[in-house]
Amino acid sequence: MAQVNETFKFLCKVPLFASLPEPDLRKICEATWDVDLVAGDILFKEGALGDNAYVVRRGEMDVLRSSTGSDVLLAVVGPGEVIGEMALVEEAPRNATLRARSDTRLLAIPKAEMDKLLDTSTSAARAMFTNVLQRWRTTESALRQNEKMAQLGTLSAGVAHELNNPAAAVSRASDQLSGGVRDLASAYSAVLALQLTDEQQAALDALSKDARERAVHPLELGSLERSDREYEVENWLEDRNVSDPWEVAPTLVNMGYDTAGLGEIAGSFGPDQLKPVVSFLSASYGVHNLINEIGQGSGRISEIVKALKGYAYLDQAPVQEVDVHEGLNDTLVILRSKLKDGITVNKEYAEDLPVIQAYGSELNQVWTNLIDNAAYAMDGKGEITISTDATEGGIQIDITDDGPGIPPEIQSRIFDAFFTTKPPGQGTGLGLDISHNIIVLKHRGELLLESEPGKTRFTVRLPLNFEAV
Repeated sequence: MAQVNETFKFLCKVPLFASLPEPDLRKICEATWDVDLVAGDILFKEGALGDNAYVVRRGEMDVLRSSTGSDVLLAVVGPGEVIGEMALVEEAPRNATLRARSDTRLLAIPKAEMDKLLDTSTSAARAMFTNVLQRWRTTESALRQNEKMAQLGTLSAGVAHELNNPAAAVSRASDQLSGGVRDLASAYSAVLALQLTDEQQAALDALSKDARERAVHPLELGSLERSDREYEVENWLEDRNVSDPWEVAPTLVNMGYDTAGLGEIAGSFGPDQLKPVVSFLSASYGVHNLINEIGQGSGRISEIVKALKGYAYLDQAPVQEVDVHEGLNDTLVILRSKLKDGITVNKEYAEDLPVIQAYGSELNQVWTNLIDNAAYAMDGKGEITISTDATEGGIQIDITDDGPGIPPEIQSRIFDAFFTTKPPGQGTGLGLDISHNIIVLKHRGELLLESEPGKTRFTVRLPLNFEAV
């Protein structure tokens, strides 16, 4: 009896139970029991069935939810707070894990008593609704922030990977360039010592120009064909007493020379002049090839940085004129690390697609979610087609993949907050709720889904100026 009286006094101070008639509250107290936990103990796990609600009597509990491979701390609850009630109200599995932050005592209330409480007390039902709504808002805010940070981390890692390859190429070519310039200077000195005739000098100038051009477009050969040609060129050079022919033969083959081409060079120069000439051509090609690599690498870095700036719409007002094609292209650059292996992207862009008034960076978030989800659904293999078209008073963007499709039974839930088909811990959702809000609520457009096995299409329709709609 003393235990019931103590519990009664405690629950009278809890808003959910405070307005209950004393007989009803005492009946609830008789059905409760205490649960004691030490720091680190799990009360229940996310996904478990809900059979009881709890009120914290002393101590603190951590409310955790799995997201993007880790547990997100949603809240810390203390004395007087009700926990575990959402699963009872929704008759759904637990949506979070409860872990004792310190030694904790809880009051357990069975589901049957909670059902009676909500059936008989409008004030308790109102308090429960307020509590559930606040809990949902807290959960939504924390998980949205965590998912945005996880997506930012994933995109940053992809961009870093994309930058690393051209940066490494530039660094490698720069290191090799100093040696290549020394070899070219030495080879040029040897050519100057030949005292070439005017005709020979003109021929050498033409060959040098050709070497520069071929450095930009090296010959593409299969490994077997390349090996055979290098062997033939090496033997040809050796037969003409060119020392160390194995050093220049691969470069001459890259330049497109075979024995017939080398024969034309030999026809313009004497036997003693052939070695310095081919060495000069080889060194010239090598230097210009390295310069071309540096130019390509630095150009690639510049392209990624430009795409990243355009993707985020840095230094621009939130609402501005937006070229959707530029946004789609910038997004594809940012996601290139996810799309390059086994996925083909087809772009069917309408000519003269009008610019629109929009939040550019937020539209790019939509393209990111839709394209990333398509790549995930196809498991890294297949085709994504992005098409655009002008409509009356606006534009339309279709993003279609040839993946397995979305089952009909879940298509109606695809835009629900945190709904996901991904395994636990791989994100809180598909980003489609966020995308829906950006397109429909912020831009007053439409986001539609059509899906069947082998074809899933998301259609985005946007007005030219959402502020005028």
